[in-house]
Amino acid sequence: MNPARQNIKVQWLVAVVAVALFAIKIAAWYFTNSVAILTDALESSVNVLTGFVGLYSLYLSAKPRDENHPYGHGKVEFVSAALEGVFISVAGFIIIYEAVLNLSQPHEITQLDFGIILISISAAVNFGVGFAAVKIGKRNKSMALIASGRHLQSDTYTTLGIIVGLALIAVTHLPWLDSAVAIIFAGIILYSGFKILRSSLAGIMDEADEELLQELVDYLNEVRQANWVDLHNLRIIKYGSILHMDCHLTVPWFLNVNEAHDEVKTLEHKIKEKFGSRIELFVHTDGCLDISCPICDKQDCKVRQAEFRQKIKWMVENIRSNQKHQLRN
Repeated sequence: MNPARQNIKVQWLVAVVAVALFAIKIAAWYFTNSVAILTDALESSVNVLTGFVGLYSLYLSAKPRDENHPYGHGKVEFVSAALEGVFISVAGFIIIYEAVLNLSQPHEITQLDFGIILISISAAVNFGVGFAAVKIGKRNKSMALIASGRHLQSDTYTTLGIIVGLALIAVTHLPWLDSAVAIIFAGIILYSGFKILRSSLAGIMDEADEELLQELVDYLNEVRQANWVDLHNLRIIKYGSILHMDCHLTVPWFLNVNEAHDEVKTLEHKIKEKFGSRIELFVHTDGCLDISCPICDKQDCKVRQAEFRQKIKWMVENIRSNQKHQLRN
């Protein structure tokens, strides 16, 4: 199945499940009058909102590029994830407010056993759907789907904690524990919202993905060719599931245009063997300079100006820098 279509189908499942579980948790809150269960229900209301926002963002990101969006529509996934982070954070503050209010004006808790059963069912469903969403989102490189899945998983952990708290209330008959549990897990919700918001803003601002860069540089060292004298000014930008890479490839100055182009095609082929068709490359070729000779181990070079001294291993720290600066140091 096409990855974009698969992402949309999974997000549809996330959205429908979010609506169903929200209804279950509202019913549990109605029967129990527990502010801790209200905490879970409010977070699920965020699931409903973000489920459909995520669905719309995946629909947009799957649209082909056009004149107004030459790099495609993938950036909308970061916007969707940012909205999700904001919604989660707002829910966390509302929960804290309700919990503090309940400490001063405690509500009587009723039918606690029935409420625990209902939210236990919701926890199991949440975890299953969240796990599937994260797994498929990682495989298809979808920020929106990963964010939705992680939110469902964090919701599951919150629900499990609330179940433990409700069990303690049932055993100890201490009503203030209801608010205490709600406040603790509101803090967890706020932290989850911050992480999602931080990750999405990093994508919007084209922050370098150090893990991805390291993976790419390690691979390029493995497949490095004799005519690849140096690689520098490497950058990777994410547009949803699409990666755009540009760099400067230094080749022997005496290669003609066609031969230099062949080296670029080889580089492109090697990278797509590793990362698939989701990566687009823009490679500029430079002819080597006299100062390149000490780091160039090309065996059959007939115009060498200096003896080979040491081959420089490409690293994230030097492959992003300017070639001349790195050679002189």
